[in-house]
Amino acid sequence: MTDKIYTQTAVLYSNTPPSDEQEKKFIDFLKQRYNEDISLVWKKTDIPEGGFKLEIGSEVFDWSIDGRLAQFKEALSKLKNKSNDIIPLIRETVENWTPEAIAEEIGEVLTVGDGIATVSGLKNATYGEILLFTSGVRGMVQDLRDGEIGCILFGSDEEISEGSTVKRTGKTAGVPVGDEFIGRVVNALGVPIDGQGEIHSVDYRAVENPAPGIIDRQPVCAPMETGILAIDSMFPIGRGQRELIIGDRQTGKTAIAIDTILNQKGKDVICIYVAIGQKASSVAQLVQNLKSRGAMEYTIIVNASASDSAPLQYIAPYAGCALGEYFMDNGKDVLIVYDDLSKHAIAYRSLSLLLERAPGREAYPGDVFYLHSRLLERSAHLSDEKGGGSMTALPIVETQSGDVSAYIPTNIISITDGQIFLESDLFFAGQRPAVNVGLSVSRVGGDAQTKAMKKAAGAIRLDLAQYREMEVFTQFASDLDDASKAQLTYGQGLMQVLKQEQYKPYKHHEQVIILVVVLNHLLQNIAPGRVTVTVQNMLKYFEEKHFEIAENINGSGVLEDECREEIIRIAKEFLQGR
Repeated sequence: MTDKIYTQTAVLYSNTPPSDEQEKKFIDFLKQRYNEDISLVWKKTDIPEGGFKLEIGSEVFDWSIDGRLAQFKEALSKLKNKSNDIIPLIRETVENWTPEAIAEEIGEVLTVGDGIATVSGLKNATYGEILLFTSGVRGMVQDLRDGEIGCILFGSDEEISEGSTVKRTGKTAGVPVGDEFIGRVVNALGVPIDGQGEIHSVDYRAVENPAPGIIDRQPVCAPMETGILAIDSMFPIGRGQRELIIGDRQTGKTAIAIDTILNQKGKDVICIYVAIGQKASSVAQLVQNLKSRGAMEYTIIVNASASDSAPLQYIAPYAGCALGEYFMDNGKDVLIVYDDLSKHAIAYRSLSLLLERAPGREAYPGDVFYLHSRLLERSAHLSDEKGGGSMTALPIVETQSGDVSAYIPTNIISITDGQIFLESDLFFAGQRPAVNVGLSVSRVGGDAQTKAMKKAAGAIRLDLAQYREMEVFTQFASDLDDASKAQLTYGQGLMQVLKQEQYKPYKHHEQVIILVVVLNHLLQNIAPGRVTVTVQNMLKYFEEKHFEIAENINGSGVLEDECREEIIRIAKEFLQGR
C-alpha cells in the first residue's frame, strides 16, 4: 500500500490539539472543499478554548471569538437600512444569524512606501476592491500582476510594515451619501473635516460607477445659468452638460466656478465643489466666502488638499461624483466643479510611476485619457423614466503659457461639450472675466438658452469679432473714417459691458435688459470708463421703477417684441435723465 501524496498542507491553530474525531472532520471538510487530499498540522496558540483558525494557502477560516464577532457585525451591517432603532435590529440579527465556515483570503505585504503597498497571496482580489491592513488602514487594489497586486493606501503608510498581513473585504471603494452632506466639508473618503460632528448617511455608493447609457439620457435643453453675462450670452451651459474652464494660473478660473455656484441660490440645485491639491487656506477662504453669501446651504465641499496623499487626491473627484449621482438619481439637479483636473492627472501619474507602470507621453500612463473620460461621462441629463435629474460638470484645467495643445488639456477638450478659455493678456488688461471669445465655445449652444436670452443676445459674437478685427487693423492705420471710429467706440463699450465683478452674478432678466440696451447702440455716446457705472445705475432704475419688466421676462422666459421696445424706451428715458 502506497503512502498518500499531499499537494497542500493546512495548519490548525488552537489552544489544545484536536481529538482524532475532530481531526477527521477537519480533513473531510478540506477534501470536500478543495477536492483533494490535504495534510493537517496542529500548532499551539493562545486562542481561547473552543476557538480555532484553519489556514490553507492564502485562505483562513477564523473560528475564534474575534472571527465570529466579525461575522456577526457583517450580518448586522446588512440590515442597517431596515430600522433606525438598534435594539430590534440586533434582535433580528441574532435570531437570523448562523455562523458559517467562510474562508478569508490573507495576503502579506511585500513592500510599502509613498502611499503604495505591494501585496502577495490575494490571488482572487479584484480591481477597485478595498483591502484591510492589520493596522486598520484601508487600501484599494489598483494594479493586478502575476503573483502580486499593487494597492494605493487611504491612510499613513508608516503604520504598515513589510511582512504584515492584509485581508480582502469583498467590497469596492465607495463613500457614504445622504442629504446630511449638504452644507458640509468632507475629505475624499466622505469623512467630515469641518468640526461640525458626524454625518448620518443613508447609503454607500461605489466611487467608480458606469456612466448612464444612451437610452437613460435625454438631450440637454434646460439652462444652467452662471450669472456671468459673457458666458450666458455666448457660451450657454445646459443642465447635464460638461463645460471645461481652461486657462493659465491666476486668470480667474475658480472665480467663474464660484460665481456659478452663487447664482444657483434659490434654484433648487445641489452644488458640489471638489478641491484637488489646493492649499488648505485657499479652501478655508472659499468656504467662508460661500457661507457669508448663503451658498453653503446647498453646497458640499470635497477636499483633498495639497498635504493629502496622492491616493486621496486621485479618489476625490470620483467620490464627489458619487455624491452627485445620489442626488441626480433622486431627481435633483446637481452642479459639480472639479478644481482642478491637471492636479488630478499629476496625482495619478505619481501613483502609476510608483506602481511601476510604463510611462507614456509627458510620463503619464497610457490610460490617462480613460481616467477623465470615465469621470466626466457620468454627468448627464437623465430621462424622465430615470427621474429626470441632471449633473452638470465644470472641470477646470490649468495651462502653461496658454498652450491648449498640451496632453491633458487636449484630452479633456475632446471629452467635454465645450470650453471657456481664459486669456492672461485679457486678464492683465483688466478684462474680468478674461474670456477669449474666439477660442471659447459651447457645443450645446442655443439649446441651453431661454428664448428671451437667445433673442436678446442676437449677433453679439459677430459684433465682438468685427471689433477685434478692426482693433488689429487700427494698430497700423493713423487716420480713420467716422464709421470705423463709431465701430471701435461701440466695440469698446461692448467689452466694458462684459466686465463683471466677482461674487456679483447677474439675474436672468438683468442680462436680457443689458443685452437689449447695448446691442441697440444705446450706450454708444457714453465714455468707455463710465459704461459699467451707467449699466449698474440703469439696472437699479429698472428694478425700482419698472419691476414688471423683470416679472414678465422671468415668468415667461420669452422676450416679446413689445417688451423689447419697452426696454429700449425706458433705457432712453433713463439715459436722457442722467
